[in-house]
Amino acid sequence: MLDNFMLETTTLWSFKDRGNYYTHKGDYPGNWSPYVPRNIILRYSKENDVVLDQFVGSGTTLIECRLLNRVGIGCDVNEYALKIAWERTKCIEGKNKTVLLKRDARNLYDIKDNSIDLICTHPPYSNIIKYSKDIKEDMSLLEYDEFLYEVVKVSSECYRVLKKGRYCAILIGDIRKNGYIKPLGYEIMNIFLNQSFKLKEIIIKEQHNCRKTEYWREISIKKNFYLIAHEYLFVFQK
Repeated sequence: MLDNFMLETTTLWSFKDRGNYYTHKGDYPGNWSPYVPRNIILRYSKENDVVLDQFVGSGTTLIECRLLNRVGIGCDVNEYALKIAWERTKCIEGKNKTVLLKRDARNLYDIKDNSIDLICTHPPYSNIIKYSKDIKEDMSLLEYDEFLYEVVKVSSECYRVLKKGRYCAILIGDIRKNGYIKPLGYEIMNIFLNQSFKLKEIIIKEQHNCRKTEYWREISIKKNFYLIAHEYLFVFQK
């Protein structure tokens, strides 16, 4: 819990307790431990700064913004996710506002150029987890190559809205298809570097509490592959 919270000081992070404090819950598919955005927000922003999460999901980043006195802007194409995010943030007292918008991360048309102090986000891993069945703008429905093509647009919007000298933190992991690794993390890293971002940090986060771990462990031994147990937290600077 928060009584024992300390800022991370190395590039290897591991949270066995995912952090179910305040209104945080681990019930939304693929949502990240709140200790990730908490560390990023505390290190790379100050009180009253504007923090954007354009893949807001159930609102983990926005909850942390409320608790840490930042202005939080959360965007998602999924109205169900936005509803959950609103329910989990509205009951937390805070002096700064929280804004929720139904927006596509590839087109944040009403967020001004150079207006965001920090981007802190956790996009889908291609179509490994599908967050809807038929939302046209949902990037989690895209196959690997098409997903990467669309991430280029996301990186462009990140660069546009972020203030010069400020930071963009993205948690992403690799995936496995047909027995072989797809290096999604490094593909996305290169897309953001090609967008003229500078790479400040590569943090390795150990995965915990994955569903069906034991089921996949048996299969991995039989079919001779290792279970992916890490994610990358890339911190870019504009």
